[in-house]
Amino acid sequence: MRDPATVTSGSRRIEKLIKDVVVRRSETHVDERGELSEMLSKAWGVHPAPIEHVYMVAVRPGRVKGWVYHKEQFDRIFVISGALKYVLWDTRPQSPTHGMINEIFLSDRNRGLLLIPALVVHAVQNVGSADATFVNMPTVPYRHDNPDKYRVPAAEVPYDFDKGIGW
Repeated sequence: MRDPATVTSGSRRIEKLIKDVVVRRSETHVDERGELSEMLSKAWGVHPAPIEHVYMVAVRPGRVKGWVYHKEQFDRIFVISGALKYVLWDTRPQSPTHGMINEIFLSDRNRGLLLIPALVVHAVQNVGSADATFVNMPTVPYRHDNPDKYRVPAAEVPYDFDKGIGW
């Protein structure tokens, strides 16, 4: 069986995303002084809610964090270091992409802003050989007394991190 095309002739990634999921690739500008990557700008029009809460997460090699979803907040994630695979599952009954699963790979060599809508179940796996870190800038501040974070048992998710999609 022939592999399907994954990029255009112009090197743009071909991927059908879950409704309201956005991946905005970020170019890393390098010179003799170091590197610069833009993480988020209101000018991009990617969920323009103000930044009210920011946190950093580290994931150890091979480890998975998830499965979670939020009822109110959208996650706005930017990978700082390492290599991470995000898996998203659309459980929204009224969504035209209901039931769809996305695998999105981001790393310090493939940076980008990932917008995960409310009610989309998601998990992240470190697919590299060193700790990986990302920053989240959710659209709602974290409420320590009443978190907008809900867990789904892995057995209920139609995805196996050992097999992935299309193997």
